[in-house]
Amino acid sequence: MAPKDRLVRFLLRRGAAALILVFAVTSGALLLAQLAPGDFASQIGRTPAEIAAERARLGLDRPFLERYAEWLRRSATLDLGESFQYQRPVTELVGAAARNTALLASCALVLATLLGIPWGVITGTQRGLAAAALRAMSLLLLSVPPLISSLVLLTVAARTGWLPVSGMGTVRHLIVPTLALALPIAALLERFQSSAMADSMSRPSTSAARARGVPEARVIWRHGWRQSLAPVLGIYGVVVGSLFSGSFAVESVTSWPGLGALMLQALMSRDMYLVAGCAAAGSAFLAAGILAADVVHAVADPRVTLEDAR
Repeated sequence: MAPKDRLVRFLLRRGAAALILVFAVTSGALLLAQLAPGDFASQIGRTPAEIAAERARLGLDRPFLERYAEWLRRSATLDLGESFQYQRPVTELVGAAARNTALLASCALVLATLLGIPWGVITGTQRGLAAAALRAMSLLLLSVPPLISSLVLLTVAARTGWLPVSGMGTVRHLIVPTLALALPIAALLERFQSSAMADSMSRPSTSAARARGVPEARVIWRHGWRQSLAPVLGIYGVVVGSLFSGSFAVESVTSWPGLGALMLQALMSRDMYLVAGCAAAGSAFLAAGILAADVVHAVADPRVTLEDAR
């Protein structure tokens, strides 16, 4: 099979898998919202008659499979229904929140990359006290959940008054949630980059470069680092997806108006179509991140497409 055909087949398989992921996550979220105790009508109605009337108005008295089939037909045209709580189209609410989450996650990804990759190169090639301290710091950051790091950063910001503690308005509002998201990801990238770097530096091609008298800095960055990129790129799909879809705790704590905060509000109010819309956007971010990372990985290492085509 020609390389171009292998790449096309590889992309088609990954694209189909991404669509299946979005469908499965969205349908699962809608089903779980249906199975959860209570519904939106039971929260706003005071008497059984009022609850029954509200359920009839919202269509919640109809069988779930009937409502699910109708929702699937509408979602094929990107009509995800109307939010019970906000009485606005779900696509409009999710679109605004997704843009805010994309901004936050993009900033966090850039910062995590700028910190984690050089950090991993240092710990993967050096054995001194500074490298040991960096390795210990990465392990500490990996063990701290984003919720805890958000609370710590918020406490520092509130005590010092250096930064806003919540909301969205200026670039300064981005700093606390960006740090809370970026630091654990930077530590994760450091772990993978360090391991990949140590492996690439022990390869014969790197030893041959040293034997030719190539300066050590050039050996590290031109030979070792380039060879270590493939395994590191392989985890970027999960990293990107988790940043875009998994910032629930950070957004809730810092009052950042993104998908995480909107999803939490939807869950608390039993706004099932809004829950499904947020799940759809989050899974779409995850699927797009994995697909993009697969494509980059395939370009960096053509053997990936060859193995997938078998």
